[in-house]
Amino acid sequence: MTTPNITRATLRKALHTLHQPSIRTLTTRTTTYTLNTGAKIPALGFGTFQDPDSQEHSVSQALKKGMRLIDTARVYNVEQQVGLGIKRSGIPREDIFLGTKLWCNNYHPDDVERAVDDSLRDLDTSYVDLLLMHYPCTFKRGEERFPRDSEGRMIHGETTYVDTWKAMERVSKTGKVRAIGVSNFSKGEIETLIRESSTVPAVHQMEVHPYLQQKGFNEWLRAQGIHVVQFSPLGNMNDFYRQTGWSKEIAHMMRVIDQPILKDIGQKYGKSPVQVVLAWGINSGRSVIPKSVIDWQIEENLAADFELQPEDMAQIATLDAKARFNDPSLDYEWRLYSDLEGIDGTVRGRTH
Repeated sequence: MTTPNITRATLRKALHTLHQPSIRTLTTRTTTYTLNTGAKIPALGFGTFQDPDSQEHSVSQALKKGMRLIDTARVYNVEQQVGLGIKRSGIPREDIFLGTKLWCNNYHPDDVERAVDDSLRDLDTSYVDLLLMHYPCTFKRGEERFPRDSEGRMIHGETTYVDTWKAMERVSKTGKVRAIGVSNFSKGEIETLIRESSTVPAVHQMEVHPYLQQKGFNEWLRAQGIHVVQFSPLGNMNDFYRQTGWSKEIAHMMRVIDQPILKDIGQKYGKSPVQVVLAWGINSGRSVIPKSVIDWQIEENLAADFELQPEDMAQIATLDAKARFNDPSLDYEWRLYSDLEGIDGTVRGRTH
């Protein structure tokens, strides 16, 4: 019997293939969750914090490429640009889940519907799918978003977040708002809303990432039927947390996406650490709203809805450092997150 000739090039190619790490065959999903209102919310969305000059193009591109959840807020000063981006995309409004947030100077019950109308005007839409209360602290009524006294300290309003919530309940009956929720609330503050009103929040938008996993709080929210939307899902990747006046020392720790564990998991799936982190949030039953104004990053984020194996989820669980980067408590004169993890090291300083 003769042995077939094998060239050195063929042998090298075979050996190279043999030593390549095996990459799982992945299916990119388009996961949605059902809110306690019965509405569907996408697992993967688009955040619009910062970069006002880029938002029209970026929102349009994100929608054209397949994003269907757009998150914004009155205080971001980008609602007009977001509205223009939605129109420019050509995607029908009814195919988009659009959420915005009420800012703290409009929390007086007599101001809530007018503030919603202002947002609807700028977004150029007749309704939003979700309206959130941005923080539980009320600021003095008026045009000034950060009203301060002569010493530079924030001036609080005369009403409570419960009063605001009841006004939001009334607006939800007009058709201008299809679901209501909160953001940056503590467990106790949400319990107060549930106890003193007739509406359980549909959503709690809060800081969640591998460095701040808040496992117990997440489980409690799920048990209440409250869906979690993760802001800052990539943790301290955003320079804002290193530059704001109340920047905490922990904001300067290694960026989440530079963690070797995440790089190793990414190699296993043929994905980047960013995609792994976003997939971790989605595999945990939450929605994630990364922000980007760069086209290739938007495409990368869209490919982040895939299944992670249990052993990889367990590895990511070891990264929990209870590191909360968003904490303007001393600027807002309100102890935010009072019964939650990660409130150590709060710094006094101005947001703006």
